[in-house]
Amino acid sequence: MAKLGGKVMVTGGAGYIGSHAVLALLDAGYEVVVVDNLVTGFDWAVDPRATLVEANVADDERVRATIRDHGVAAIVHFAGSVVVPESVTDPLKYYRNNTAATRSLIESAVSEGVRHFIFSSTAATYGTPAKVPVQEGDPTVPINPYGMSKLMSEAMLRDVAAAHPMNFAALRYFNVAGADPKGRSGQSTVGATHLIKIAVEAATGKRDSVAIFGTDFDTADGTGVRDYIHVSDLAAAHVAALAVLVARPADSHILNAGYGRGFSVNQVLDAVDRVTNQTIERRYAGRRAGDPAELIADNSAILATLDWRPERDRLDTIVEDALAWERKLGEMGR
Repeated sequence: MAKLGGKVMVTGGAGYIGSHAVLALLDAGYEVVVVDNLVTGFDWAVDPRATLVEANVADDERVRATIRDHGVAAIVHFAGSVVVPESVTDPLKYYRNNTAATRSLIESAVSEGVRHFIFSSTAATYGTPAKVPVQEGDPTVPINPYGMSKLMSEAMLRDVAAAHPMNFAALRYFNVAGADPKGRSGQSTVGATHLIKIAVEAATGKRDSVAIFGTDFDTADGTGVRDYIHVSDLAAAHVAALAVLVARPADSHILNAGYGRGFSVNQVLDAVDRVTNQTIERRYAGRRAGDPAELIADNSAILATLDWRPERDRLDTIVEDALAWERKLGEMGR
């Protein structure tokens, strides 16, 4: 296997998905430096084996100095804003934090000779797909600024990779959930909007109910259907993507990161009830802006391209790990 020849910079590595990617990279033997402004991330979520630099990814001077000082050979970019409804009400925040900041980071990478770039993209780039499951070559017509901000970043990476000696992998995440099975990290954001996070908060007494937004979708039970992927499986996909980029430096990839099957909101809450042996109160509300009825990955490309196979893909396993982390947060007083 080809060697990277330097450290991996993880932006947003103090956040939910980023902290799990840091764990996966460290466990795989990579040296890691985290760049995070700690606006939504937590310094305690960064594994002590990694180096933490508190900075904004759009701070060109700090980022370039970090790349030079630490001998960074690859960047895994998670930093950004991720709340779909907020992107509808505050689009400029998303074009600043996601698109403009990513442009700055890419320019810093090119300037300092970084050869490999992994980008956290999203299934929101597809908008409302004409068919399900959705494939990477299907039309990308985002229906919210969050999805558009990520799609614009993908386009920048594609153009930069054609003009400079850098390749990239953009992983289009579906719905990320769960927590590190060893209890080292998990979703810790206060006021998180992820369904399983909200549900386990309700199961541990932090909320009195779970809101279901939309009961009139064209789905089996009227609630939205999503493809839920365990965060540790997703983190492992980033490690596998890095290996492919290093081994084949002329090739870049855009890949769906999901399991290829969907569960409705009600089915997810049924799983939480089942795992906890209790019943969470469900409150029904109207649809949120920018929510498609159904979003499921065709994951054949990622399975064919990367040396990666899901290991924690049972819905109950995802819920169990999320619940264990929520209970640990309670013990930590968070």
